[in-house]
Amino acid sequence: MILRFTKMHGAGNDFIVIDAGEQDDTFDIDSLGADGRSRLADRYTGIGCDQLLVLSAPRDESADALLRIFNADGREAVQCGNGLRCVALFLSQKHPGKSRWRLDGAAGIVGAIVESDGSVTVDMGRPVHGSDPVACTEPLPLTVGGQTLEPSLISMGNPHAVIFVDAVADAPVATLGPALQAFFTDGVNVEFAQVTGNNQLRLRVWERGVGETQACGTGACAAAVAGMQHGLQPGWVSIDLPGGQLMVKCAGPGESVWLRGPAQRVFEGQIEL
Repeated sequence: MILRFTKMHGAGNDFIVIDAGEQDDTFDIDSLGADGRSRLADRYTGIGCDQLLVLSAPRDESADALLRIFNADGREAVQCGNGLRCVALFLSQKHPGKSRWRLDGAAGIVGAIVESDGSVTVDMGRPVHGSDPVACTEPLPLTVGGQTLEPSLISMGNPHAVIFVDAVADAPVATLGPALQAFFTDGVNVEFAQVTGNNQLRLRVWERGVGETQACGTGACAAAVAGMQHGLQPGWVSIDLPGGQLMVKCAGPGESVWLRGPAQRVFEGQIEL
């Protein structure tokens, strides 16, 4: 079977976008299994990506498309902010003249807008705080490798543990990210955040099922929300990640979080499965 795909990225967070409508009738993402999906994501022997994004007909008549997300390890994920932005751009390029999209997924229906400057803004919904929403199995603080940590635990539809540091460049992302997984039933995305100015953050993210990535949209949202306890003010927050800049708007407690940033089509291709 030939699989047709589009490679995209948002601030360096890269994706394989698969439109089920462009595939043969025999296409079934589930039949590939986690191993097959992870082979596609492999940067040495496959196409290479942080996540696979699979579009198909919506199950809800109020949505434009159904989006399923798979991490590089082949396992299905609930939410991906940068992926949502890339999919919105993909659909707008496929359907010129339409800039507003409603995308159905495991976290519910999300609205996305392709702006006139080419950036994409997504309503990421309301954050949920606490141990239960992220399935943390131990009370805070957590002791990891001789360190005592009290991360901010936030769900953006997927689980996040945000740790504020003095210098994000020196943060032990490669060691603490994996080590913290043992404290969460379904794993956790770990953000290392540094306040660098007035409503400005520098951020690095260790994503479950992937490792450190160039950017993470839901991670940026979680960091901005957690930053309200570290001097950030309601409004737009500028977040610098290794792959580029994202903007997150936090209006206040209990309000929806908005994510804005770049999205780009890199190339189209096909691969024999």
